[in-house]
Amino acid sequence: MIVVTAPTGQFGHQVLNNLLNSNEPIRVIVRDPSRLPAHTRERVEVVQGSHGDLDVVNRAFAGADSVFWVVPPDPHAASVEAAYVDFSRPACEAFKSQRVKRVVGISALGRGTAMEKNSGLVAGLLAKDDLIASTGVSYRALTIASYMDNLLRQVGSIKSQGMFFDVVSGERKVPTCATRDIASVATRLLLDHSWSGQRSVPVLGPEDLSFNDMAQIMSEVLGRPVRYQQIPGEALKARLTGSGMSDAMAQGMVDMMVAKDNGIDNAEPRTPEFTAPTSFRQWCEEVLKPAVLA
Repeated sequence: MIVVTAPTGQFGHQVLNNLLNSNEPIRVIVRDPSRLPAHTRERVEVVQGSHGDLDVVNRAFAGADSVFWVVPPDPHAASVEAAYVDFSRPACEAFKSQRVKRVVGISALGRGTAMEKNSGLVAGLLAKDDLIASTGVSYRALTIASYMDNLLRQVGSIKSQGMFFDVVSGERKVPTCATRDIASVATRLLLDHSWSGQRSVPVLGPEDLSFNDMAQIMSEVLGRPVRYQQIPGEALKARLTGSGMSDAMAQGMVDMMVAKDNGIDNAEPRTPEFTAPTSFRQWCEEVLKPAVLA
C-alpha cells in the first residue's frame, strides 16, 4: 500500500498520476475528494481530511508500506516551525504507531552549509526532515533547488511586461529542476520496496543557469524579449504580506531567497545519479510557452 498526501498539489498530483500506471494499491489523503478526477477516485482508496490530523493519518497509514509526504503551503502560519515541523508531528506519531516502512518527502538543498541556520523556509524543511528521521522510519528526502515551475506564478508579468522578478542576483548561476522530474524520482522510490535507512536524494537539472540566462532562453523560446529584474528582499516581503501572508512566513521566504543569493543551492555537486533530464529550454517549450500563449 502506497499513501500519497496532497494528491491535488503541485507534486502530489504528478506522483499520483505516475503511480496509477502501476499495480500497487494506492490510498490518498485529501480534504475535498471531488478535486480528484473521476478515474482516479475509482482507482484509489480515499481518506478524507487533513494529513495534519492525527486521526486521519492513523487511518490512512494503517497497513501502509510507503508514504509520499508533502507539507502543504500555509501562508498564514504563525512561524516557519509551525508550518513544517508542527504540521508533521501527527504524521510522525503515525509512522511509528502504524509501522510505516518507508517515507519519501520533499525537502531542500542546504544541509551542512553556513547559511542553513538562517535560511528561512529551507531551515523549516530541514527541521521537518530531522523530525521524520527521529522516528526511525526509512526516509528519502528529495532535496531540490528552486524549481522551474515557480516561474508559472509570474506568467502575468512575463506576458504583459516581458519581465520576471526575484531577490537573487541575475548573475548567480544555480541548479534548477522541473517538478515532473522530482515526481519521477519520488515515484521510483515509492515503487522500490528494497531500500532502507535514511539519506538525502538531490534532484538537480542538467545545468546551472542564472536568471539572466533564463531570460535569454525564455526570449528565444517565446519569440519576444524577456528580462529579469532583481528586487530587494523588503519589496518581496511587502508584496507577500500585502497579499495576506503572515509576517513570519513572508520573512521565511525572504530569508530563503537571500540564502539562495548567497549560494546555499550551489554546495551540492552535480553527479550523474542526481542529474534530472529536463533542461530549462525544454521546460520553456513544453510548459511555459503554452501558459504564456494561453
